[in-house]
Amino acid sequence: MLKGMLDHFFKSPSIDWIQVEVTSRCNAACFYCPRTAYRDGWLNRDLSVEDFQRLAPIFGRTGMIFLQGWGEPFLNPHMMTMVRMAKEAGCTVGTTTNGMLLNEEMIGRLVASGVDLVAFSLAGVHERNDTHRRGTNGDTIAAAIRLLDETKRKAGTELPAVHIAYVLLRSGLDDLKRLPLFLRGLPVSQVILSTLDFVPCEELKDETILPATGDEYEQLRSRLDALKVQVEAEGVELHYRLHRPGKPNSACTENIQRSFFVSSDGSVSPCVFTNLPLAADAHIFRDGERPCRRLTFGNIRDTDIRDIWQGQASGEFRKTFRERQVPEVCTGCPKLFVGEDR
Repeated sequence: MLKGMLDHFFKSPSIDWIQVEVTSRCNAACFYCPRTAYRDGWLNRDLSVEDFQRLAPIFGRTGMIFLQGWGEPFLNPHMMTMVRMAKEAGCTVGTTTNGMLLNEEMIGRLVASGVDLVAFSLAGVHERNDTHRRGTNGDTIAAAIRLLDETKRKAGTELPAVHIAYVLLRSGLDDLKRLPLFLRGLPVSQVILSTLDFVPCEELKDETILPATGDEYEQLRSRLDALKVQVEAEGVELHYRLHRPGKPNSACTENIQRSFFVSSDGSVSPCVFTNLPLAADAHIFRDGERPCRRLTFGNIRDTDIRDIWQGQASGEFRKTFRERQVPEVCTGCPKLFVGEDR
């Protein structure tokens, strides 16, 4: 009977996306990343093809499979196999990369795979990015984007769409004025600005952008709106979300009602922030210092993914938000203090 109920439930695409951590390994050392701050207790691991296959029962009912977690996806030698499996199931597939492994051969395979979206990570322009994201290089990333565009044109395809995932740090606010020039002539369709939402050590607290007053919020919004006009004059869309002071929203920007995160160990969580690959205790700095707690609903290695999604733990978590409450693990999370999309 349960199987019949699940089959009925999945007749329509009830899940907007699944974020899948292909690997927790990385070839960079971004100074603001939990992997850098918690390096002594970090667990480096790859998701296996067998584990990815365990998600197949819901591929056909999922809007997007996004292959990215706390590591660099292209370090997993089976990355392109997973792309192919998801595409053959009819999924839209995207990923975010630091771009340092995208040589000509890999870009050719990427375009041939039909992947829909590739986002390149930045945290500044030129030397600012290279300092913040140690092990990456802005010029190399720009060259990879151009080579990707050239390969697409030769193949006669518009896919993948190319985005920039730009982490905006407080120390990098003045660097924003250089962004429109960096984008000039670069074949990018969108820039998504995000702020530092996970603060793994006290030294990074000053890098967050959390307006304390309504006036500060409006000033920052005006600044980002002006940037949006400049960037879009270069033919590139720009989107951002800014944290608004006040009470938390009852909805999370991670879309926890219609999405979930699968870690590289097969465990399922509401979002990437609630499932870090750590072997030791760690703390986050959000409304003071607090333990970095892990929240999982089950593991695809021993439980059908449909049972996990419809299970009691997952259901109770989503119900809490529907009842306009905030689970303890989410208390103070900046994702609950975000204004309208811009």
